[in-house]
Amino acid sequence: MTDLNKLQTGKLFIDGQWREPLGMGSHPVINPATEEIICEVSEGSAEDVDLAVTAARAAFHSWRNSTAQKRRELLNAIADGMEKRKEDLTFAISQTLGCPEHITRWLHVDGPIYAMRYYAERTFEMEKTEKAAHSLLFREPVGVCGFITPWNYPLHQFVGKVAPALAAGCTMISKPAEITPLQDFIMAEIIEETGVPAGVFNLVPGAGSVVGAALSAHPGIDMVSFTGSTRAGVEVAKAAAPTVKRVTQELGGKSPLIITPDADLEAAVRWGCEDVFINSGQTCTALTRMLVPAERYEEAVEIARQVAEGIAMGTGDDAFMGPLSSARQREIVRGYIQRGIDEGARMVTGGAEAPEGMEKGFYVKPTVFADVHNHMSIAREEIFGPVTCLIPYRDMDEAISIANDTEYGLSSGVWAKDAESAMSLARRIEAGLCFVNGGEFNYDAPFGGYKRSGNGREFGEAGLGEFIELKSVQLPA
Repeated sequence: MTDLNKLQTGKLFIDGQWREPLGMGSHPVINPATEEIICEVSEGSAEDVDLAVTAARAAFHSWRNSTAQKRRELLNAIADGMEKRKEDLTFAISQTLGCPEHITRWLHVDGPIYAMRYYAERTFEMEKTEKAAHSLLFREPVGVCGFITPWNYPLHQFVGKVAPALAAGCTMISKPAEITPLQDFIMAEIIEETGVPAGVFNLVPGAGSVVGAALSAHPGIDMVSFTGSTRAGVEVAKAAAPTVKRVTQELGGKSPLIITPDADLEAAVRWGCEDVFINSGQTCTALTRMLVPAERYEEAVEIARQVAEGIAMGTGDDAFMGPLSSARQREIVRGYIQRGIDEGARMVTGGAEAPEGMEKGFYVKPTVFADVHNHMSIAREEIFGPVTCLIPYRDMDEAISIANDTEYGLSSGVWAKDAESAMSLARRIEAGLCFVNGGEFNYDAPFGGYKRSGNGREFGEAGLGEFIELKSVQLPA
């Protein structure tokens, strides 16, 4: 197991070297379960971003012209390194995010390893040539990329950007979230050890207002990919606009789960609650609006109460839900719980106070609200905590209307008597993803949203496409 204090968190990884930052700032990384400082991480500056962009631009020509086989070998080597250091990655994420280790392993680490290998096998897409009448179509990498990753699924989103970019032949500068940066340092060590050429991957940690802003606006960056809040995504897009760089965004969500009258109510409600409570509710795709047939509403409310009150909290092997990621996030969630009460929703279980015996750590109880209407702020705004809202509907047209009455469109769910009967509803929901009868996340499929949930896609073939420029060569007819 890595001693987290031995990671080179006082340095930046630029042009294949660990180097001192030009600025003097640093910020603490805190264990949200104990409220203790794990380590200090140096903060990069706009000048550090300049150095990283220069390195990435210098490396781009040779990297874009490397063979697909070479890139395939390196991506597979990175995946091998991730396997070798799987426990280090698990420990780093668990310690900084608060997710129990036994859940972190499969929720936060297994999938990214798979995705890295997936894109290793997609490198040859860049060497394909297609014909379109009298034209030839070529694929070329978009260029130098700036990545701004979130704190809630830090390795997942790191790989969702870095892996397809490497496969396409792009070079990059990555900025981790201040709260959960340590797995990125481990990944930089793995990338260094595999022999990825200097300048292809650069790591510049720091504040979003400094490093993130510099990446978004930098004229030497051809594309910026951001995952985070819709508010911050708007600022990234504004900063990127003057240089007309490509922008992809995976932003907020307030996703519905429609449970049909003929569904297995016990299974549907249990799955829906656990979908919200896992990772302490800090999941952008969480199905936080549970839409239930009016005639079975109170039955569903009682099932949800039982599920919430049965959630084991802590960081041990028996725990399902850990603390929230930070004191700030805890206060945000507590504020929403109070707003729900003030708005007239019925708090079935949970609440803003600390769970008994867990006064230390940023814990919030799994909370269930009933008698929620879609105009309430707890039904419209992304809480990003373990809070679920049950909303009744009278018929399927009303269920679809409620589901789509949101500025977001990232995720959704339908639980019906069977998958086939759920499909017509899935097609009517305005969202980029739909989980049917408990279907699992699929790294082979595109991930992204409609409306204010962002633009562009990650994972699957579409994820690679975000890093590709298409060139058409017109031949004599």
